[in-house]
Amino acid sequence: MTLSPEDQHRLDHVLDDAEFPELPGFQRGKVRESYNLGDGRRVMVATDRQSAFDHVLAAVPDKGHVLTATAAFWFEQTADICPNHVISYPDPNVIIAKRLDMLPVEMVVRDYITGTTDTSIWTMYNAGQRDVYGLTLPDGLVKNDKLPNTIITPTTKGEAGAHDYPITATEIVEQGLLTQAQWDEAATKSLALFKRGREIAAQNGLILVDTKYEFGLDENGVVTIADEIHTPDSSRYWDAALYPERHAAGEEPVSLDKEFLRLWIRERCNPYTDPLPTIPGETLITFSNKYILLFERVTGQTFVRPPTDVSVRDRILAALAREFPEYF
Repeated sequence: MTLSPEDQHRLDHVLDDAEFPELPGFQRGKVRESYNLGDGRRVMVATDRQSAFDHVLAAVPDKGHVLTATAAFWFEQTADICPNHVISYPDPNVIIAKRLDMLPVEMVVRDYITGTTDTSIWTMYNAGQRDVYGLTLPDGLVKNDKLPNTIITPTTKGEAGAHDYPITATEIVEQGLLTQAQWDEAATKSLALFKRGREIAAQNGLILVDTKYEFGLDENGVVTIADEIHTPDSSRYWDAALYPERHAAGEEPVSLDKEFLRLWIRERCNPYTDPLPTIPGETLITFSNKYILLFERVTGQTFVRPPTDVSVRDRILAALAREFPEYF
């Protein structure tokens, strides 16, 4: 496959670094760069970096824009359920948000028994466990079955650099990570957010399988959702029309999330022991087109790419300079 001039231009037009020394409080994540301003605001810039297996692999055209637009859609669709941290969007890749006191627990909501990681309920269930995250699951479930009820399987961080680890609601309160009132509020809001997401996804031919929410407390102590919501980086989506037949045949559902990148890598190496392969430009374009398709399927909107007469970085720099002239 030979890249078209347009596709080559898209590959040349990516944002792999968003460190702007003019702004204070810089923090680098795998995908987002953040800045904590002195007035309580937080600037979050979504780059096009693609991570998997704890490595940044490449820059995927339009990825940062797609993630920001997807999160923006869901923040708007759920604002009546839970306040969010968004103040404004000065650029397609940028969120200006309220800085929150983040809660040390991630709320993972699940409608199906699936997954491959150590913290997934299918991994535990398949190993013989029936009591997971303080919940009791019935015998006789198979992978990708719908669960009898929507459940919350919280995780919290270990020591610095450690992976998330499972924890129960009782342990969260007993260990003082959250008060009982904070847990109750976060759990109630998580279930309500997931219900809204499931309904809208279904209207667009998708199953919202599971997702992760991160909450913080605002200046008044109100539980507020932060980071991202219902994006393909934080959620699992399946094609609803194809799910019943494939599940009945014992086949994996058609997944519309970042799993396709993991599968591409796994087909070529053991990502935990082998050097990771370089991803060809043609494959990066395919990934980019998938992210755009995911946005359009999830939101029901048409993705509109900004003009490319200037680089993404220069465009963002100009937007930040307009928004924060005191720093530039």
